[in-house]
Amino acid sequence: MRNLSKFILIFGAMAMIACGDKKEKETEEKTTIGNSSTEETTQTREADSQDASDSDVVEITIEGNDQMRFNKDEMRVKAGQTVRLTLKHVGQMDKTAMGHNWVLLTQGTEISKFGMEAMDAKANDYIPENTDKVIAHTKMIGGGESTTIEFEAPEKGTYDFICSFPGHYSLMKGKFIVE
Repeated sequence: MRNLSKFILIFGAMAMIACGDKKEKETEEKTTIGNSSTEETTQTREADSQDASDSDVVEITIEGNDQMRFNKDEMRVKAGQTVRLTLKHVGQMDKTAMGHNWVLLTQGTEISKFGMEAMDAKANDYIPENTDKVIAHTKMIGGGESTTIEFEAPEKGTYDFICSFPGHYSLMKGKFIVE
């Protein structure tokens, strides 16, 4: 019986230590996330104080990765609203091998046809020159990079967004809904 008591005591102590480490790690992760959020909030507040019209600005962040995926397939904004869109490439590959951009197409644009035209526009970040099919676009970025653009949301409707790097448009696409 005495050995059983020792076993339970030792086992209990080990369980508490193991759980304590896990809680400490969870706390560290939450703290890191909290600090990131705090930094973003601080940056947003600083930007808001610089421009009084920022109340009409919607901020959207979208991520692209090395698996040719955006983390969002739908975005919603209001017509006429200023959109501040940040594209983050969370992968590691260089833009020559796995570059990403974000391209908002006009309504009725055939994605595959535009994608084929974009393949010939390497010198222009895979955006065909003198096209009337693009409302807004970011520059092409590689792993670890980010870029931000501002544009006015178009009239109400549903628009397509894609990455125009060759071959990416079939997977990296979504709907931009203007209400």
